[in-house]
Amino acid sequence: MGSATAAAQTAGLTVSVFDGTRNPLAGGKNILFTIFDGFRNQVYRNYDQASSVPFRVPFYDNLGDDYTVIAYTDGYLQAGFSPVKVSAEVPEAVDLMLLPKNAGFNFQGALWDTLKTTHPEWMPLLAHGAADEASAKDRYTQVMEQRPESMASLLNLMTAMSQINLPSGGPLDYFKELVWDDSMARDRFFGYADPALLDQVKRAAKQGEFAPEVDSAVFHTGATDSYKQIQFGEANVQLTFHGDNTKQIDGVDCVLMEPDIDYYKDLAAHALLEVVANGITGSLTDPKQVYVLRWMAGRHAGVPDFDPPYVIS
Repeated sequence: MGSATAAAQTAGLTVSVFDGTRNPLAGGKNILFTIFDGFRNQVYRNYDQASSVPFRVPFYDNLGDDYTVIAYTDGYLQAGFSPVKVSAEVPEAVDLMLLPKNAGFNFQGALWDTLKTTHPEWMPLLAHGAADEASAKDRYTQVMEQRPESMASLLNLMTAMSQINLPSGGPLDYFKELVWDDSMARDRFFGYADPALLDQVKRAAKQGEFAPEVDSAVFHTGATDSYKQIQFGEANVQLTFHGDNTKQIDGVDCVLMEPDIDYYKDLAAHALLEVVANGITGSLTDPKQVYVLRWMAGRHAGVPDFDPPYVIS
């Protein structure tokens, strides 16, 4: 068991480390655990070979209980999370994900024929606009093989949106067709959706699930409305509406949509993922970063796991 600075009262904190396959990090690795309290005092820093370690940390009953936890092992990018608020009454837990350096995407679970079984509800959207299923499969496979980061981003966003509950259905229920050109990027995609989606998002905003972005056209050229999910401290979905760009699909005058994932609500106060500073690729648009942040945020919030149909290994 890890130990930390002695105090009159202590709190339980278990730190577990996973890899990019969403499984516990394989044993035998020396993992460096570093823990800071809310006053930025280092209360623990040492190695352990277990992928899940229980600690006792000081309990202050004030802002000092907002802990920061960081894990690192050789050959992996370090990761951390903050704030992790501890309590003297109930043990706290935090799950971190470490990606191997130079990790790559494994799309075995995202192959077209596999998705037909595991995610049948996605197939009409993925196929819409193609001449036939063979053409749709070829279009999808080309993105996977030639622009893997764009495919990872698409799968991240579709998974995240499938986990959002609007007053009636979810965002993906309103999408009719994707745009399969170069605008399908490593951090966003475009597609056409039933305009009823805007009313649904506005209703969700009144319930505290989304917040409007002011001056959205400044950040999203041509945008008429934009709403950001505020469920997590990091990796929230943003839905941007381009209301002046419409297309009739299946008898519905659909509006152009631009979903993306915003990394942090507050860069200083939330998940401290070192790849932000060091850079997996040197920019803040990497789908690997979204994958890690969204998974850690969901685990910390106690919601269903973020489980896109691919892994990073």
